[in-house]
Amino acid sequence: MSRANAECASVRADTILGVARSLTHPLYQRFESFEPAFRTAIPVLVGLFIVILSAGAAIQTAALREDALLDATGDMEVISALIARELDNGTQAGKEPAAILATIAAKHLASHGRIVHISGADGRVVASEPAIGQTPRTLVDFLGQAQPLTVFGDRAGVMRITLPGGPEVLAIVRNLANPLGQVAVLQPVSRALSLWQDRRTSLGILFGAAGAVLAMTTLAFMLQSKRASAADEDCDCVRERIDTALNRGHCGLWDWDLARGRIYWSDSMYALLGYDRRGEYMSFGEVMSFIHHEDVDLYALADAISRGETSHIDQDFRVRNADDEWIWLKARAELVVDRRTQSHHLVGIVVDISEQRRMAERTATADARLRDAVEAISEAFVLWDSENRLVLCNAKYQQLHQLAPDLLLTGTSHDEIMALSAQPHIDREPARALRGSASYEARLSDGRWLQINGRRTKDGGSVSVGTDITKLKQQEERLTQSEHQLLMHVTDLKASRQKLEAQAQQLAELAERYLEQKAVAESANRAKSEFLANMSHELRTPLNAIIGFSEIMEGELFGPLGEKYTDYVRDIRSSGGYLLGIIDDILDMSRIESGKMRLERSEIALGPVLDEAVRKVQPEMERKRLAFSVEGPTDTHIDADPHALYQILGNLLDNAVKFTPEGGRIAVRTRHVPGAINIFIEDTGIGIPKEKIERVGRPFEQVEGDLVRSYKGSGLGLAIARSLTELHGGSLRLRSAMGAGTVVMVHLPLDGGAGRVTAQAA
Repeated sequence: MSRANAECASVRADTILGVARSLTHPLYQRFESFEPAFRTAIPVLVGLFIVILSAGAAIQTAALREDALLDATGDMEVISALIARELDNGTQAGKEPAAILATIAAKHLASHGRIVHISGADGRVVASEPAIGQTPRTLVDFLGQAQPLTVFGDRAGVMRITLPGGPEVLAIVRNLANPLGQVAVLQPVSRALSLWQDRRTSLGILFGAAGAVLAMTTLAFMLQSKRASAADEDCDCVRERIDTALNRGHCGLWDWDLARGRIYWSDSMYALLGYDRRGEYMSFGEVMSFIHHEDVDLYALADAISRGETSHIDQDFRVRNADDEWIWLKARAELVVDRRTQSHHLVGIVVDISEQRRMAERTATADARLRDAVEAISEAFVLWDSENRLVLCNAKYQQLHQLAPDLLLTGTSHDEIMALSAQPHIDREPARALRGSASYEARLSDGRWLQINGRRTKDGGSVSVGTDITKLKQQEERLTQSEHQLLMHVTDLKASRQKLEAQAQQLAELAERYLEQKAVAESANRAKSEFLANMSHELRTPLNAIIGFSEIMEGELFGPLGEKYTDYVRDIRSSGGYLLGIIDDILDMSRIESGKMRLERSEIALGPVLDEAVRKVQPEMERKRLAFSVEGPTDTHIDADPHALYQILGNLLDNAVKFTPEGGRIAVRTRHVPGAINIFIEDTGIGIPKEKIERVGRPFEQVEGDLVRSYKGSGLGLAIARSLTELHGGSLRLRSAMGAGTVVMVHLPLDGGAGRVTAQAA
């Protein structure tokens, strides 16, 4: 790590927190090396430039002044020549000098501040512009004694003189023809230089503004240069401090530019992993090669951020360091937008949590061992912290208070747990109370007894252990009860002996009577069975002959019979079949009651048996025009006796057809229930009175009374169906209303009642 720190100190990034501080162009880097010299040279050059600029402005101003005077002198010469010519011509034409001056003044004199004086031949001024009235003064009085203009005239040219009144003017004098003498043209120097003064002011303002701008620019440059230098120093200081803090804290900063796919690592990040910095940024693939592929997928993370599904991360993952070892890092980052480029960056911090992970694993292992040890003890154990909140408890404590596992969470307060628990009843005061500990007995609501021992821990918490002493308490109670019972037994022993002797005598008499009644009942049962067997043999033999011969006669096997005889034979056969059915029902009922009926179970489908039972009653339904329907699944397989199931369905359908008037409706519905199937047979027949529903399922019971019989039958069909259903482990129930019809429900278990038989045997 020290080697990595030294290398990072020698090779540092030119960024602060992943934001570039300088340009990487070679020309800019060269300019940056000359920046200190520029900071000194530029103010000197700007000052020198301002001095040169001021000198040039002064020179140019002087030159302009001379040009203005020269221009004014030339104008004076031209104007004076013009005035002299106009005066000569006007005088010859007889015009007054004042009138001539008036015509010239508006154009050439007044606008430039020029003054004109005209003298006569005697030297006195005869006219002036502007007019000054009649005056005896001469040109010398106006121009002064020291000037040579009046003496030399045209040869003197334009001269710069000072008038007697003090103002400095440009003056020129020209000689005129008779009767006039001379004309003098004057122009104040200030008026001649007025244009130059305006230009000088404009030029001064221009050069002054340029100098001020240069001075302010130079000052701003110096301040900005100083500020940039201070900012560079601050950045270096901040980077050093951040790197120092991150290195000491085993942390690292990173900045992921999502648009460009490049990632910035701080120097502390390289030092943390032991790598050497090779550039400012790392590519997406380089970073992926360091990260464990099972912990984080940067591609999926970038895709989720681009879709707006997340804007931050908080995740633990493994990274390979320079020693090819995996270390655990915790990364926390948030999505930010660069204000300069509007690009999205994921900026965050990474902390080395390898040691914390190892400590957490060791803590988890120790905690698991402690919990296993606590669960292994046979007593109820609970540990509370100093604020009376749950720290640890075992399953025995949970069972003791009848608490759900989701309520026993670490940190739950004692009051909350006690409010939801079945608290034991305190039977007595603490048996003993020592310093920092307590012991007492508690009786639970289910009759058990606990010996509860509690003790204070060093951190202010408490630990309690509950030992089951139910057997000891029961033994103590039994000893006490035994003493009382022994005294009672000794007291009542003689009375009990006499009572027992009397009871023994009564039991002997009852046993003799029972044997006698049993013998009579067995004799009657044997007689009934023998009678039914004899009667069945005696009745079935001739009935078979009657039915057989009637079938032969009905089929006219030995020749034709008359029409009347055919009807008689059909009635004989029908009556014989009806009588045989009654006898079969009686015999079946007898076998069922005597317990001789044995079912031959097999796995059969409900549909074929139901179809066979329907075919039996189909002719009668067609005769009575009954509507018939089957609803629900009929492909169910059950474990049952096929013949017995056919009898059950056939008897119920036969009753439904028998008691349903013409044009009625019969429906068979099946419905699956857990482990069984329910078969509903519904009709719209005459119904059963409420007071007879309980008796209908008994042998030989009829819906109609004994005196009124509209329907034939022995009354055994429903009883046989009920008995056979019960032999299969099922049940049969009825629901009926007079005039509305009857619903019979047959409940048959799919296993044929095997589970019920096993339970009864157990």
